[in-house]
Amino acid sequence: MSFADQMIRTAPSGTGYPTEELAECIRACMDCAQACVACADACLGEDDPAELRRCITLNLNCGDVCYTAARVLSRQTAYDSGISRSIVETCLMTCQRCAQECERHTTVHEHCRICADACRACEQACNQLLAS
Repeated sequence: MSFADQMIRTAPSGTGYPTEELAECIRACMDCAQACVACADACLGEDDPAELRRCITLNLNCGDVCYTAARVLSRQTAYDSGISRSIVETCLMTCQRCAQECERHTTVHEHCRICADACRACEQACNQLLAS
């Protein structure tokens, strides 16, 4: 059981989402945020980071959005469905775009493949949460 799952289960008020889907989305967002920051850093370490400019920008944006989504979703007291839905939809869209860009570089950069996988996993978790 993840820490997110444990915290959700001990919250004094109910949540706006099913516990398992919420915990999985928070975990996927945090994993994706870390992968995106690490991928941007790896891109900067490549011989020609200028050719990876779009990838770096999307990595950093996606990392920030995923981190913010995880933080917002972790606050379920006085839950606001509009804000939660909006941040999850934004996270989903950002992950899609970042994954698409990283997938363009997977034959050359393994870190981009890993980041794309993290983005796709987060995208899936966001979709599952929105459908719950």
